Amino acid sequence: MTGETILQTDKDMLREGLSKYTRKAFHMLPKLDKPRILDVGCGSGVPTIELARLGNGQITGLDINQPLLDKLTRKVEEAGLSDRVKTVKCSMFDMDFPDESFDIIWAEGSTFIIGFERALKQWRRFLKPKGCLVAHEFTWSRPNPPQKVYNYWRELAASGIRTVREYLEQIPACGYDVIGYFTLPENAWWIEYYDPLENRIQELRPRYINDSKALEMLDAEQREIDLSRKYHEWYSSAFFIMKKR
Repeated sequence: MTGETILQTDKDMLREGLSKYTRKAFHMLPKLDKPRILDVGCGSGVPTIELARLGNGQITGLDINQPLLDKLTRKVEEAGLSDRVKTVKCSMFDMDFPDESFDIIWAEGSTFIIGFERALKQWRRFLKPKGCLVAHEFTWSRPNPPQKVYNYWRELAASGIRTVREYLEQIPACGYDVIGYFTLPENAWWIEYYDPLENRIQELRPRYINDSKALEMLDAEQREIDLSRKYHEWYSSAFFIMKKR
């Protein structure tokens, strides 16, 4: 059993605690009747399910990880949303939907994989005229971060992470107008996600004391938590709500 499998349910539950920010971002969009929404990098679908409830439209959850898509499918069935939510196994690098397929493209924590600017430019054609794109990105909270945390995000994100101002400067150049944006409270990820996740990891360790692979995955999660504990004041995350120009 991998660490991802061990912790996935716990991470989903903690992630649901952050869904209030998904709702806040959604309510900043222009009102649409039964919008067609593409959730890029949907994973096990915490935002996907929330979007289905909020928008009353058709949702496509796209991810490369089939086990996570399978988990999303089970959630969809349990929620009675099978008629409105479907999953597609595909890399965000290889999306090939018809032009102007969606009213909204939603990307919570996924544009960093392909790069913020590249995502905005390449995905723009999939939006209907005046369609909207919502991206949730990690951001620097202040300039000149320590080298260790800078290197961490430079290695993790395709083009590193930037300040809110730098993201806002990129958006118009990619063919969008900014509808609005907001930054999560500086300690939101620590209080609502990493701290309780760390407690859960400590509870689980004794169960897998003889499972080296599981312990390796738990150690990887712990390293991310340790970094957040030491440097959380240097970075946060923000939602950017934009409309195709």
